[in-house]
Amino acid sequence: MLVNGVPSSYLDLADPTRLVFEYMQQFAAVVDRFDMSGGPLTVVHLGAAGCAFARWVHATRPGSQQIAVELDTGLPELVRGWFDLPRSPALRIRSGDAREQLAAMADGSADVVVRDVFAGDTTPAHVRTLEFTRDVARVLRPGGLYLANCADRPPLTTTRAEVATLAEVFADVAAVAEPALLRGRGYGNVVLAGTDDAAVLPSAALDRAIRSLPAPARLLHGDELRAFRGATPPLLDRAPETAPETDAEPADA
Repeated sequence: MLVNGVPSSYLDLADPTRLVFEYMQQFAAVVDRFDMSGGPLTVVHLGAAGCAFARWVHATRPGSQQIAVELDTGLPELVRGWFDLPRSPALRIRSGDAREQLAAMADGSADVVVRDVFAGDTTPAHVRTLEFTRDVARVLRPGGLYLANCADRPPLTTTRAEVATLAEVFADVAAVAEPALLRGRGYGNVVLAGTDDAAVLPSAALDRAIRSLPAPARLLHGDELRAFRGATPPLLDRAPETAPETDAEPADA
């Protein structure tokens, strides 16, 4: 499915567990490690498009309840008609801005929040900031999981800033990307994960799952992720104001 000419979803109508987009396969690997029971989850999807990942959750986690938020007011009605989507309350689709809809959600009401919001090939700035990420953490239950799809190109400046932002909010953060992208080649997606559950991300099993995907990827965590971030500061809604320069002599105390 294309939205304004940009590939936004790939759905296998015969098999909702088939995820073609590589970043969604990475999402799935992290979710499976986050909750290995296979039980139902409460999931918020910021950015719905064709609801491919919501269909995967519904198929692999029976009994899950999900909310998908889509800015395009006409798209939810179209995808409901085109695709075999779960009905409410299994999947509710809301039209509106992702940040505004998130702000209206109750504290501790979601196990997982997924951010897959794009304007063209870029994630809007207002859903990448520290203030927004703190609101994600508010909506998550204790130990919940935040997944964000970050599209970037070398030198991955945006990704480094988003890593810094998540690290200000969550106790543990990881990034997943194809090795070529990390080596400075091309344009692609980086999946970011944040949680306060220290047992989820530092996992040999998760690392093996990521490396075993059809397009093998690399998991950055711990010291390796801190080195990747470097001194990059977090993203803020508004840059701090600085005092205007002046040539005047300082006043006497």
